[in-house]
Amino acid sequence: MISERLLKIASEAEAALSDIYKKIDETSYKNTARVLEFFREHRVSDSMFSGTTGYGYDDIGRDTLDKVYADVFGAEAAFVRHTIPNGTTALTIGLFGLLRPNDVLLSVTNEPYDTLCEVIGLNGANGDGSLADFGVKYDQVNFKNDKIDFDGIEEKLNEYGERVKVVFIQRSKGYLNRPTLTIDEIGEICDFVHKRSGAYVVVDNCYGEFCEEREPTHVGADMIIGSLIKNPGGGIAESGGYIAGTKRAVELASYRLTSVGTGCEVGATLGQNRNLFKGFFLAPHVVAQAIKTAHFAAYVLEALGFDVYPKYSEMRSDIIQTVKFGYADGLIKFCQGIQAASPVDSYVTPMPWAMPGYQDEVIMAAGAFTQGSSIELSCDGPVRPPYTAFFQGSLTYESGKIAILHAAENLIKE
Repeated sequence: MISERLLKIASEAEAALSDIYKKIDETSYKNTARVLEFFREHRVSDSMFSGTTGYGYDDIGRDTLDKVYADVFGAEAAFVRHTIPNGTTALTIGLFGLLRPNDVLLSVTNEPYDTLCEVIGLNGANGDGSLADFGVKYDQVNFKNDKIDFDGIEEKLNEYGERVKVVFIQRSKGYLNRPTLTIDEIGEICDFVHKRSGAYVVVDNCYGEFCEEREPTHVGADMIIGSLIKNPGGGIAESGGYIAGTKRAVELASYRLTSVGTGCEVGATLGQNRNLFKGFFLAPHVVAQAIKTAHFAAYVLEALGFDVYPKYSEMRSDIIQTVKFGYADGLIKFCQGIQAASPVDSYVTPMPWAMPGYQDEVIMAAGAFTQGSSIELSCDGPVRPPYTAFFQGSLTYESGKIAILHAAENLIKE
């Protein structure tokens, strides 16, 4: 039962957010129009949904989906594969495709997400096949007053010169309390780097697809990388990842996906094409539902006195809403409230545990139809100060609203 107090806050929230919701719907319409345009241009047909087996040669559905992704994202080329299990794997394929021994990987958005740190070799993964094991040096430029430090980037580019092969941008905040980058800000970084270096600009695009009317490849990124169980899968794709960008960058990544010489020419789709096409078609609308839910969550939780970011009135470039509790039990109770209002495994009580690839215990509420699907309703966070919950997703605004009110009620009772 939701208290009258919370129902009153919910009503106030929707009144305050009506104009923002309208803008979100306009973005969804424009993105849907772009997706539909390229579905029609590439003559997507039912015959493309059956898939292939074995080597997967001449899979017209797979090859057409690659072209659709490339055009929708304003890229020269792309590949989309259901066999990529998560965003970290897609990032690994991209980075190993571009980097060679003695090259420098330069992150310009602080330290990357926890699971990528082991891929890079920052957490003692010596001998395990990390980039560091292959002689790739890592360096980073941190935000300065919550802004990109262009002076710091220029200093590093001058220090390493042509050794800087990849300038890495993480669009979303990950588990850091820092701003998500807008497409305009990413475009500014791309322009800055390309005027001073021959490095590839690679963007971890996870959580950001379809939040704005353009993607990083529209504004100069050489490669963008993401997961299909986040935004672009639309809640339909059951697994997968994508890489899009310049023809050469995507080609090099494809050689790490399969083997040098075969690249994107092989890879059986095993009947998964239908879900990947359908998910991508639905993605702009589903992302809009998730963004609306994030705005609603920000209003309700701020009204209850919690520190939220972004604020409810701020437009977003990803689907993530953070809530800073300041104490472990607040984070845990909120996640448990989200789980209890989920359509799947609502009876399960999530507890913090040592998840592979993370440095701290993590609590994760994920009552989703697809395991780990972040475009579905989910909430998680590392159990470390300042005990921040990272809330994202919701296939429908209505279910997201119910979950937020349920989780808020759980906090109030506590």
